[in-house]
Amino acid sequence: MAGAGTGPGRQERLTAEEMDERRRQNVAYQYLCHLEEAKRWMEGCLSEELPPPTELEENLRNGVLLAKLGHCFAPAVVPLKKIYDRQQTRYKAAGLHFRHTDNINHWRDAMSHVGLPSIFHPETTDIYDKKNMPRVVYCIHALSLYLFKLGLAPQIQDLYGKVDFTEEEINNMKRELEKYGLQLPAFSKIGGILANELSVDEAAVHAAVLAINEAVDRGVVAQTMVALRNPNAMLLDLREALAGAYQEVLHRAKLEKGSNARNRCLQVIPEGEDIYDRCLTQAEIQGNINKANVHGALEEVDDALESQDAPALYRALQDPVLALRCLQRDNLHRYLEQLSMDREQKALELGYVDLLEQEEVEAGILAANKKGEEERAMLGAVSRINAAIRRGMPAETLEALMDPAAQLPAVYPLAAPLYQRQLALLQRQHPRGELVQEELFVAVEMLSAVALVNRALDAGDADGLWSSLVSPALGLAGVEDGNAQRYFEDLLQLKGQSREAGAEFLSWNDIQDSVTNTNSSVQDENDRVRAVRLINEALAQADPEKTLAALLLPAAALSDVTLPTARRYHDVLARARRLKAQATEDDGAVLWWEEIQDGVCRANQDTVAARRMALGTAAINQAIKEGKVAQTLRVLRNPDVALCGVVSACAAAYQEQLAAVMATKRQAGSAKPCWIQHKLPDGAEFYLSLQSFEGSWQRPRDGGLNTTHLSREEIQSVITRVTAAHDRERLWASNVAFVVRLQARLRGWLVRREFAARRHVLREQWPAAIRIQACWRGYKQRRAFQERLRYLHANADAAVKIQAGVRMWQARRKYQERLRYFRKNIKAVIKIQAFVRANKARGDYRMLVHARNPPLSIVRRFIHLLEQSQQDFWEESEVLRLQEEVVKRIRASRQLESDLDLMDIKIGLLVKNRITLQEVVSHCKKLTKKNKEQLSEMMSIDKQKGLKSLSKEKRQKLEAYQHLFYLLQTQPVYLARLIFQMPQNKSTKFMESVIFTLYNYASNPREAYLLLQLFKAALQEEIRSKVDHVHDILTGNATVIRLVVSFYRNARGQNALRQILGGPVQDVLQDKTLSIRTNPVDIYKAWINQTESQSGQKSKLPYEVSPEQALSHPEVQRRLDISVRNLLTMTDKFVSAITSSVDKIPYGMRYVAKILRTSLAEKFPRAPVEEIDKIVGNLLYYRFMNPAVVAPDGFDIVDISAGVTLHPDHRRNLGSIAKVLQHAAAHKAFDGENAHLCGVNPYLEDTHKKFRRFISAACCVPEPEERFNMDEYSEMVAVAKPVIYITVGELIDTHKLLLEHQDSIAPDHGDPLHELLEDLEELPTVQSLVGESVASPADGSAEQVLSQLSKMEMSLTLTSKLVPAASSEESDARGLLLSTKQMLVDIIQSQPGDSLPEILWTQASEYEEASHDHLMHRRALRDAQTPAKLKRNRSLAANSQLSMEEKKRKIIRNLRRLESLGLVDSARQYQELVDELAKDIRNQRRYRQHRKGELLKLRQTLEGLNAKTLFYEEQIDYYNQYIKTCLDNLAANKVSGKNKKLQALHYTAARLFEKGVLLEIEDLPLSQFRNVIFDIIPCEESGRFQVKAKFMGIDMERFQLHYQDLLQLQYEGVAVMKMFDKAKVNVNLLIFLLNKKFFKK
Repeated sequence: MAGAGTGPGRQERLTAEEMDERRRQNVAYQYLCHLEEAKRWMEGCLSEELPPPTELEENLRNGVLLAKLGHCFAPAVVPLKKIYDRQQTRYKAAGLHFRHTDNINHWRDAMSHVGLPSIFHPETTDIYDKKNMPRVVYCIHALSLYLFKLGLAPQIQDLYGKVDFTEEEINNMKRELEKYGLQLPAFSKIGGILANELSVDEAAVHAAVLAINEAVDRGVVAQTMVALRNPNAMLLDLREALAGAYQEVLHRAKLEKGSNARNRCLQVIPEGEDIYDRCLTQAEIQGNINKANVHGALEEVDDALESQDAPALYRALQDPVLALRCLQRDNLHRYLEQLSMDREQKALELGYVDLLEQEEVEAGILAANKKGEEERAMLGAVSRINAAIRRGMPAETLEALMDPAAQLPAVYPLAAPLYQRQLALLQRQHPRGELVQEELFVAVEMLSAVALVNRALDAGDADGLWSSLVSPALGLAGVEDGNAQRYFEDLLQLKGQSREAGAEFLSWNDIQDSVTNTNSSVQDENDRVRAVRLINEALAQADPEKTLAALLLPAAALSDVTLPTARRYHDVLARARRLKAQATEDDGAVLWWEEIQDGVCRANQDTVAARRMALGTAAINQAIKEGKVAQTLRVLRNPDVALCGVVSACAAAYQEQLAAVMATKRQAGSAKPCWIQHKLPDGAEFYLSLQSFEGSWQRPRDGGLNTTHLSREEIQSVITRVTAAHDRERLWASNVAFVVRLQARLRGWLVRREFAARRHVLREQWPAAIRIQACWRGYKQRRAFQERLRYLHANADAAVKIQAGVRMWQARRKYQERLRYFRKNIKAVIKIQAFVRANKARGDYRMLVHARNPPLSIVRRFIHLLEQSQQDFWEESEVLRLQEEVVKRIRASRQLESDLDLMDIKIGLLVKNRITLQEVVSHCKKLTKKNKEQLSEMMSIDKQKGLKSLSKEKRQKLEAYQHLFYLLQTQPVYLARLIFQMPQNKSTKFMESVIFTLYNYASNPREAYLLLQLFKAALQEEIRSKVDHVHDILTGNATVIRLVVSFYRNARGQNALRQILGGPVQDVLQDKTLSIRTNPVDIYKAWINQTESQSGQKSKLPYEVSPEQALSHPEVQRRLDISVRNLLTMTDKFVSAITSSVDKIPYGMRYVAKILRTSLAEKFPRAPVEEIDKIVGNLLYYRFMNPAVVAPDGFDIVDISAGVTLHPDHRRNLGSIAKVLQHAAAHKAFDGENAHLCGVNPYLEDTHKKFRRFISAACCVPEPEERFNMDEYSEMVAVAKPVIYITVGELIDTHKLLLEHQDSIAPDHGDPLHELLEDLEELPTVQSLVGESVASPADGSAEQVLSQLSKMEMSLTLTSKLVPAASSEESDARGLLLSTKQMLVDIIQSQPGDSLPEILWTQASEYEEASHDHLMHRRALRDAQTPAKLKRNRSLAANSQLSMEEKKRKIIRNLRRLESLGLVDSARQYQELVDELAKDIRNQRRYRQHRKGELLKLRQTLEGLNAKTLFYEEQIDYYNQYIKTCLDNLAANKVSGKNKKLQALHYTAARLFEKGVLLEIEDLPLSQFRNVIFDIIPCEESGRFQVKAKFMGIDMERFQLHYQDLLQLQYEGVAVMKMFDKAKVNVNLLIFLLNKKFFKK
């Protein structure tokens, strides 16, 4: 390779392109370094992290970071609240907004405020549109240096060569710089430029700064100090004591800057070398001096903190370089404490002692000041609290406690009396009678906790109560987690008892006692549970003694447990436990306390019952022994013994049998025991002593039992036996007859048994019996059949006749009955037939109306309805003819209008030329050959400037604006879309200033109609694009709704509001006794005030009460009822006035309500009608009428003198009425805070129904076309053109907005709006439209002059640029379609078929041909009766003469042509024509009415156009006569006397060349000009001249010259014209010559 021998240290030489590429990359790298420097510096100022340098430019565009930067060094100019989108949420969601430019302007204002020279300031568009971002970064560097000099910010770093970027980042930045074609500013020369901008003598400052740099290099402190003191250096705040520090700081800064400069020299820098690249600038020197001064002051502060010397600290803090503005001598010790603490904290964090920074010192000072202020405020607040407590007003005490300055825990208004009572008690108990803050804190904390407990109990909030109970602030003892629910229940019960006793709040002691009692109850319950467990254990051991011991435990708390019953207790409870185990299928089941108590009670009851039974048994035994029957019967009936079946009749038998049984019982042994044993039904044994009559469940210890006594069971068995014998004896005696019947039945049974045996034998022989019977019956039947058959054969003919006669008679009878039935019900039959036919026709017509593609068979059923007369077809043709004629007349009228405009221009040219001529004549004598050009300029009519000047360019501009505003006015969709492209505040201003002006505030029907079209389009666009839910139209505050209400309420509807609401409002204002108060608290206070004023004594009732407390007083309830009655009475007047005044509401307001209703119903078909009516009611009442009800004086509803306002009572009354009306219109009931007005809700329900009827009536309005009599031809027949008056500023603003949003307003690039904006070209200035010059921008009055000029009004006569064209092709297509449809009607009526192709391609039968001929014959007869003047459409009449097959062929040809036009499709069997016929059938009647109206309207339009054409023709004739008269008046004869004929002029070409009239003659040298003579000869017609050219005396050519043509050329700006196709003439000087020679001066 070529460079192989050059050695390793030698680099290959770069080409020019490579060097250029490297240079561009170095520029990109340098710019990235500057971005990184700016980023780090801004991060230091803002104390927040910024995006990387590659993204910094984009993030600066919204101005948020720049505005924050401005706040850092100029907070008064840029407060944080003025920064738009401070969190950048709007920018991140939707990108840039025009209000972001405000942030950029705030930053620029801040830079101007601190004095940064404006040469560094970037433009707003440099940032917002990213036009010149390097200039923005350049400004940030200059600002950093300037603020460093002022000591307001740190110095920016030089990072060139110290940061790395990827190759991709460098290439991207290079492409970005190349894309915008920007060059980097000279960043290194900022210091020099800043010094030049700020100093007076640049050379002196430059020399002084260089001397300082040299002294710093020498390193001699004294010399450096001398150089710094040089007045030319303009350095401030130099301190001798810090001379060494200055030398050190400046030397270090200069070394760093030199190092950075050497680093730059290693790269190719696009900017040239500068002396300040290595030397410190004046700003950098001042900044480093400030830095050294601050460091020295901070060292003094640190020394004072080290020695804890407060005076020394104060002196150090007063140093001006620290700029501490909030020093207070009173807080000196706080400063020492706070700063010492900050210094120690910093030392702990760093690990060594270091100086506090300036910001840390300032923060410490502010913190100490804040502590001092808080402590003083706290002492004042505590003093106010003590005073309020002494006054004894809970409300005042509560307000004082809520003062944040007191630094107390949160207090709750509901517990105001609790705070007052408890704190007053503590205050009285205090030795000094004053509570200090610490005591108040503890007391309020505890009382607030008590208040929370009471609030939780009132709300029934168990969780909230538990949170309050365990709160350390409450300080309760013994609170246990497991008892939370019990605490809640017990405290809730205690709260109710306390409230019944008159105490509103539970005290702390009440709460603590309740908790203690609850704990005790829970402990008792736990002990009882243990006792129940022991009882169950004893029952399991089958030991009655243990069971008794467990039952007797005090913890068990069982009642009526006795020792003798122990055995029974054990048995009953054990049995109950077993039954429970069986029922629950759980062997381990235990008895609960209630079950145990129930078992004890049952055992006691069993003991009593057993003893009574034993005593009764003993009594029976004694009676038996005594042998007294009556006594025995009596004791047997003892209920305690419960013997069954004792009968009085058996008393003797009882005594006898019982005595017998007793006699059989003997006692074993000689001893006679006294104990008797009884067994109970459950198996238990009870023992009774006959001596003591005591009972026991235990067997006697001696074991001896008395066996001579009868037991209850033995007695019962005897009684049962005796009673049964007695009952049996009586039964036999009473049933003798029954016994007889029984015997009879037995005998019958015996007979039946014998019969059954006989039948059994017969059944066994059953088959033989059947065969015998069958043979006999068969024989008899055959014999009878043979005899009958022989008889019928003998009489066959007679049988047939009889059968036929019978059948005929049956059929005739059935027919006669049916016929009689029909004749009897003939009316019902007719109705049924009619109903069936109607139902079939209805179904067919329903299919015809609703089916998208009705079948041909259905259409044929109704095709006869299309049978039209010649009148119908003539009217159709006449409509087409008139429409074409109207369009032609409109075009002709437009041409006449254009000619009329041209005549206006010509007249203006004549007048203007006369004025110019007068100016020229005054200077005529001063003209020489040298100033011929000046003469030409003076003759130019373009001297006048402005939009309405007489020049072609200005005229075209004016017409373009007129066309533009005409399009905006007549096509509302543009303005509707424009409104949605602008912010809401700007759109309102735009609407009020421009759009209402554009429509002349609806001052005539045309503008009112067009403005309504705009409102309609804007409202529909709002609903379509912004409304996602039916209620969004209420919450979204739609611009169009706001503007509609504003327009019709202020401009047009104010008188309507006065008519509607004036009467009821006057009733309210004139009723001096009317007072409507619906707030119970207000009524209560008014009552208290009234009683105090009447009695002269302070009321004992509290002044501050809740609504519930106020309503508890009967007097308040009575007054409230009176107010409600008055309210409903007056509201009813307003409702009647509103609902009966539908016609008084402005039409526009009602029409917008109608559009709102229909648009919402279309977009939300499932929304209830009631919801939509609520929204419409919100528009008609709440937005339109409600403000006038609340503030009638503001809407001129009532007449009020100047300076007089409504009484507050009147405003309150009207406000209450408006509130009820709002609730009624919105169908919203009173509840919640207004629950005391719930009685009004039925009235609201009835009123809402009235409002809905009112809304429906208000929305029933005709369309604007009918209301204002407007149609598509109205604009064409109007003679007077619409004129608007608009200011220059509004015109420019409108043009600007259209240019900015034209793609959104007119998305289609073929839209006429784009064409009109292209005609207008670029945005004009105020000067160009007004035609006046303005002083230079430097002049302070220039802006004021421009403002005044922009307010100048101008009139625009609106015209349309677009002319409708007559479409003959469309008319032909419609005519062809009409003819084809008529022939198809004839064919379909005559020939059936399922589809059109089937009918057309199927040959008709003779019957069908005859039917068609008959139809045509009838039509011919009808046409013969039509007047001759109506027989104009020959083609349709000719079609009726064709035969059926000819019609088919013509229809087929027409169908092919229609298919080529895209109107029908053969693939669909020409269903389009069938659909058209169905549509014609449906709309036949309506279409005929519409056609007649269309004909009438077209004739009226044609008459109007004729009148307009006549008017224009008269105007043109008048203008022609006027121009001729002007020219005649201008013409002047230079010769006096009677000879009025103007003489011809003779000039040589050389003379005309000298005058400047003739410029050159092609192919003729200048030396021959003297041989050419021009004769200018005036003609008979004024203003017309003949110019003859002679060469060497020979006539050459003639040229006709018209004065008006010259003026037209001058108007069009043509300076040179040709005559004879060779001679070039100056038009202005030729006009001057003709004026001078032929017309008067």
